[in-house]
Parts: sequence; C-alpha cells; structure tokens
Amino acid sequence: MRIRILLTLVCVVPLAAAAPATRNIILVTADGLRWQEVFHGIDPLLARERSAGMEKAEERRRKYERPNQQQQREALMPFFWKTIAPQAAVFSNVKVTNAFRVSYPGYNEILTGHSDDVRIHGNLAVRNPNETVLEFLKRKLRLSKSQVALFASWETFRAIGEHTEGSISINAGYQTIDFPNASPRMLDLSLMQFHLLTPWDEARHDFITGALALEYLKTIQPRVLEISFDETDDWAHDHRYDRVLDAIAEFDGFLERLWTAVQSMPQYRGRTTLIVTSDHGRGSTVAEWSDHGRAIEGADRVWLAIVGPDTPPGLDSDPGVEQRDIAPTIVRLMGLKVSDFQGVTGKPIAGALSKGLQ
Repeated sequence: MRIRILLTLVCVVPLAAAAPATRNIILVTADGLRWQEVFHGIDPLLARERSAGMEKAEERRRKYERPNQQQQREALMPFFWKTIAPQAAVFSNVKVTNAFRVSYPGYNEILTGHSDDVRIHGNLAVRNPNETVLEFLKRKLRLSKSQVALFASWETFRAIGEHTEGSISINAGYQTIDFPNASPRMLDLSLMQFHLLTPWDEARHDFITGALALEYLKTIQPRVLEISFDETDDWAHDHRYDRVLDAIAEFDGFLERLWTAVQSMPQYRGRTTLIVTSDHGRGSTVAEWSDHGRAIEGADRVWLAIVGPDTPPGLDSDPGVEQRDIAPTIVRLMGLKVSDFQGVTGKPIAGALSKGLQ
C-alpha cells in the first residue's frame, strides 16, 4: 500500500513596516537653555547672584520660586509641563557628541545626524558642508522651497540651515522678509524688527522670530518648519539670570501659541510631530553657568522633548540618547529610510517611536 504524504508549503511574507501618522515636522530650539531650568525651575543660587542689572532679583524669586521642584518648574514653564510633557517623550540627559559644545557644531549635529569636528569647530558663518535634514526631506518628499522653512533669531542660521544656498526658505537675524505671498502681518513684523533692536547685532528679538514663524505656519502651511530662538543664550552670556528666566517663560508662552495653532488646523492636528531641544548645555556653578564650550563641565548635556501621533509618552524611557539621534528620528517619523541620509551616525530614538516604527 502506498502512503502519500502531502507537504504544504507556507510562504511567510514579512509584514511591511507601519506607515507613520506624522505628515509634518516642527523643530523648535532654545539656544543654550539648560536642562537644570527645564527640569528644576529657577536655580536659587543663581537667582541671588548680584550681577549687573539684577536689582529686581527678589521680584524674580517671588515670581518663579515654589515649595517643591515640580511646582517650581511648572511656575517657569507651565505649558510645557502641564500640556506637552504628559503626552511627550521627554529626555533630560541627551549627550552632545561634538567636541566643541558651542552653537554651530550643536545645530549641525541636530540637523545632520553627526558631528563634524574637522570642518565645523566654531561659530563662524561658513556654509554648512553637510546636507541638512531640512534639505533631505525637501528632496526625498519632493517638496517646494516654501514647504520647508527655517526662522531663527541668530543670523548664522543662513549658513547653518542649508548646504545648497537657496534650497529652503530661511529668514534669520535682521533679515527683511522677501518670501513670495508674504502676508501683511509678516511684512509688518519684518519692518518692526529694525525698530526693536537687541543689544546684539547678530541676533534679533525672539518675539519677532516666533511671530514670523507662526504667521508663516498659518498662511503658507509648510510640511517642515524649524524655529530657533537665541535670547536664552545671549542673556546668559551677559550674566543676566533674571532675563534668562523671563526668556524661558516667553519661550514656554510661544510653545503654547504654536501648539494651539497646530491643534486648530486640520492639516496639522493629529498629523504633526513637534520636537523641542537645545544646541548645547552650560556650566552648573555660579562661576560657569553663563558659559559653555569644551572646557565647561556639563556643556555636553542637553534635553529633548518629542510629541506627536507616533511617539508614546514617557520620561527618560530611552537611556543613551544622543544629540545626533534627532535627525534620523525625524527621517523615520516622516516615513523615510535613514540609510538614504548620507553621513548619519546617529540612530532613531526607540523611545520616541511607536513599536511599528522602531
């Protein structure tokens, strides 16, 4: 008797990676904003420093000091801690991998996914030798120039933001708005910046930068937007801790206006990932808090928050996060392959991605 054995071959087809819900990316940076203030609020020792212009130190303490750490950080950044943080992946110990720990190297690391210590070692306004993630997204997603925009208080972003000059829309420092279809509000703000001067020739007021970016968001509706503020660093270098605190509070107020606008627009609500971070840390002592650089202990540590439809909430859920990981995380959130972004040495942050995207 013959026995027939039937073999059934089952072809296992690997499941395709989940498509991200994120369609838009907004990156916001606050120059030199220490993790200490973000996570602890006002520093009592620095608040008592008697440097120039600190006559109202007692008034600042009353405004921002509270009985415990949670209340204190909420007093300084109420919107961040009460609205953003509960639904975001938040990291307090992000490692800066560039050796210099100053602004241009930090922003390059954020925007390119790697440090470039040979060619970018200071803050000279040289053209970025690397393609930025802003340019990469424009190229891979076939976006128009107006759909990828950068607004910055510091004029050096005209060099930092793009490798190929003119590839994206940039307005940085004291720069007249010359975008096509600029709204009347944008033109008014463009004129206003030259009448509201800061103490620093190379950086305009953050208020102007934020207002321009918000107006651009509402009128042009870009897919990719970066907004970079500067006064948290400028006032620190001037040893004005009182002004630093107020700049942080203003920064938090901007995040509220930005997030409110995002939630009010159907093309952004539920389809946008917001990333908030800083370019470098600072010292932690009374002698060194106002400075940063390779010789300052603590300048290699920054913070990061990511909130969006593809990011599970959590506090420090992914240890070992580095600044160079931000760009590849953006690439992955936008549904693209990190391997296509040349030069990246960072990796997507697992704690900022849902399981299907990791």
